[in-house]
Amino acid sequence: MDAEESGGDTHKTRIATHWYWAIASVTQFGWAVSSYRKGYAGDHRLMPAKAFGVASLFLGASATASIAFLKASGIHKVEDLIDVGASIRTGLGIRRRAGDK
Repeated sequence: MDAEESGGDTHKTRIATHWYWAIASVTQFGWAVSSYRKGYAGDHRLMPAKAFGVASLFLGASATASIAFLKASGIHKVEDLIDVGASIRTGLGIRRRAGDK
């Protein structure tokens, strides 16, 4: 790793944080499925709040799974993602975009 890429500190120990994101995703997804399967119980006026909560858990689980995938793939910056996109376009035989140099 170059000193420029790591901010100048080449001896810094990096922790693989993608495992934390993956565990958070699985936990949120499990909680969402559990809440969904349990169904509705209680006061009927609180049903929209519970539906919003379950939907938020599903959305949060997909967001944390996406972050875990990106971190595990080694994509840490937007520039890395742009390079991956350019590589995919080149592999498919699509000509370069106007902004790509």
